[in-house]
Amino acid sequence: MTGSAGSRAAGPDEPALAALPSVETLAARLRSEGASHALAVRAARATIDARRDAIRDSHAAANEALGESLLDDARSRLRGLRQLSLRPVLNATGVVIHTNLGRAPLPQPALDAALEVACGYSNLEYELPAGRRGSRQAHVEGLLCELTGSEAALVLNNCAGAVLLAAAALAGGRELIVSRGQLVEIGGSFRLPEVVAQSGAGLVEVGTTNRTRLADYERAIGPLTGAIMRAHRSNFRTLGFVEEVEVEPLCSLAAERGVPVVDDIGSGALAVGVPELGDEPSVRRSVAAGCAVVCFSGDKLLGGPQAGVMVGRSEEVERCRTHPLARALRIDGLSLAALEATLRLYLDPAAAVREIPVLRMLTATERELGTRAELMRRILAEGGVDARVLRAAAKVGGGALPLLELDGPVCAVDPGPRGVDELARRLRTGDPPVIGRAREGWLLLDPRTLDDDGARAAAARVVAAI
Repeated sequence: MTGSAGSRAAGPDEPALAALPSVETLAARLRSEGASHALAVRAARATIDARRDAIRDSHAAANEALGESLLDDARSRLRGLRQLSLRPVLNATGVVIHTNLGRAPLPQPALDAALEVACGYSNLEYELPAGRRGSRQAHVEGLLCELTGSEAALVLNNCAGAVLLAAAALAGGRELIVSRGQLVEIGGSFRLPEVVAQSGAGLVEVGTTNRTRLADYERAIGPLTGAIMRAHRSNFRTLGFVEEVEVEPLCSLAAERGVPVVDDIGSGALAVGVPELGDEPSVRRSVAAGCAVVCFSGDKLLGGPQAGVMVGRSEEVERCRTHPLARALRIDGLSLAALEATLRLYLDPAAAVREIPVLRMLTATERELGTRAELMRRILAEGGVDARVLRAAAKVGGGALPLLELDGPVCAVDPGPRGVDELARRLRTGDPPVIGRAREGWLLLDPRTLDDDGARAAAARVVAAI
């Protein structure tokens, strides 16, 4: 044993570690460039900690006391601290309702309405003519009734919440009948049986995975039945030897037996005159068939903010409105303002298709898409990047119309020797981030989910990244 007690030999990394500047020294340099004290210290500490770990892991020598490499790292971390985590991205994937990228982009009137309400106080729950407390639902209920033909309406924070509330209010403590073929799992691993369980209703399964008949429902209805639920299989389809009951005969049977029908139609296809929506269940059809409550999303095919919309008969909607869960699941004021503005566009069907981004993307013409794809190709070529216009299929996304492929022109980018994965990484981490999709070694920029300004910005970001 050598050396005195408590002493230790200097490790091979000690000189490199000792050469690192103090946190205060590095922070002072950042402050001299305009950073606040708090952020400068956080960025400096994170930078030096990371450099210290790197030296210990690789036994590398440190740079000079305050080298440009260390300072650049600190500046980069400072930019990260200043930048909001939730920020806009350019969606060049061709997936119109991209759940990971925020689903439906809002129409301009909805943005204006939300901003105007956010800037101060509002009459969210105040009746201006009467000068007394009112209901936030009053701002959209009349619109929804007019647009859907329903007697009453209620808006919540999302469609899963609307389904949960309907099950709890109409079948809590009783039985809820559902076809086995409709026991679906929605995004984020949320399953319909688990939602029903949280409502306090007992699930009664009828039929089989591929075939359910009207007689199956008829046999299942009994004295403990609270409601029948239909659930649209929004994100998949079953083909072949299949059978399911249409909404009209099911509602007729339910009316004869005095049982309400809850119809979860998912994506909220409210637009008229849009052939691309032909395979989605219509809100008006379910209401006209006699469903007690119809539930759908506000931020999918409707093209508005996140919301769960319930429309239907006055008695059943009122039971939902007065249930304790309604308070916990209610919509916030900014989303309500955006929803009202979006719904008002639907009063003029042509304006809805023209001004609601989701509908505009679904109905984009070949000429429009081709012009935008060529615009990107030209900007890329001027920047020295090899690109060409090819054809590819876009998707609706968001669990809607899973079989629909929207064929059209796209701009395909040759990523060069670094490869498509590295180019995609650089685009994701840039400002603004650009998200495309890879195909056979090329990066595709789909003009369907970009406007003209977005297409120019996406192409410029690719040039910078390459």
